[in-house]
Amino acid sequence: MKQGGFVTQLTSIEDRIASRYSDLSAQLRRAADYVASNPIDVASRSLRAISASSGLPPATYSRLARALEFDSYEEIRELCRQAVGQRVESFSEKAAKLGQGDATTASIIQRQSEAVIANIQQLNAQLDPDRVEAAAEALGQARRVVLFGAYGSTGIVEYLAYLAHYCMTNWVLAGRMGASLGAAMVDMGPQDALLIVTKSPYARRAIAAAQMAQDQGARTIIITDNHTCPALKFADFPFIVPSESPQFFSSYTATLALLESLMAVLVSRDPQATSHRIREVEQRNGGLGEFWSG
Repeated sequence: MKQGGFVTQLTSIEDRIASRYSDLSAQLRRAADYVASNPIDVASRSLRAISASSGLPPATYSRLARALEFDSYEEIRELCRQAVGQRVESFSEKAAKLGQGDATTASIIQRQSEAVIANIQQLNAQLDPDRVEAAAEALGQARRVVLFGAYGSTGIVEYLAYLAHYCMTNWVLAGRMGASLGAAMVDMGPQDALLIVTKSPYARRAIAAAQMAQDQGARTIIITDNHTCPALKFADFPFIVPSESPQFFSSYTATLALLESLMAVLVSRDPQATSHRIREVEQRNGGLGEFWSG
């Protein structure tokens, strides 16, 4: 993540790890991965126990704390305690309910529903409204907004573009329908913004586009699922969104909630002008007979 400005106001242990992850040694990455994956253990167990469980010496965690710009390992524990306060209920409920599941259709539906509800609850608990507001302001002030998503994220970004085109005239969907990603990026500068959605396994083009946007001075919004995402290094506004699923795929339910909330914040900035634009679009759609009227 970029240093200075808004993104230095990191509010969670995942944020802090993500902001330094690409600069960590292999040993410190192992420690960071353990902390991010086991906040309950880190919050509640001694450093000696964490060392034994992770197979890493206690000194590694002390070095990790310094690398993450903490004064001591205790500050890591404190952020983990805060995370546990927000997430322990969802973790325990999910573990109990999924463990009792079976392979019936009803059970699969129930487990999937419970997982995505837990994702949304976790997002609501950990999301920083100030960061959402700042990201919306950057999008609203941008000369041009470029949207990009690949693989599983493609349809999600297309949906965001569909919503945006009702009320914005300067949003571009890159890399789709004959439009190359490079063509969308070539004129980007400090007045522009790039929004990327990418989840594991991360698309190489998404990471390259984030770096290119940073190099060209554009503001970057990265929405992803884990602190290890390489694109976070280039983010002005990073969002790590819960994406857990009992299935083989990542869930996008919480991601949709974030994107729809972000769009709602944008619309609320100038509801009168936005409403006028939407009415104009609806009138044109009606004139073209776009939708079934009965």
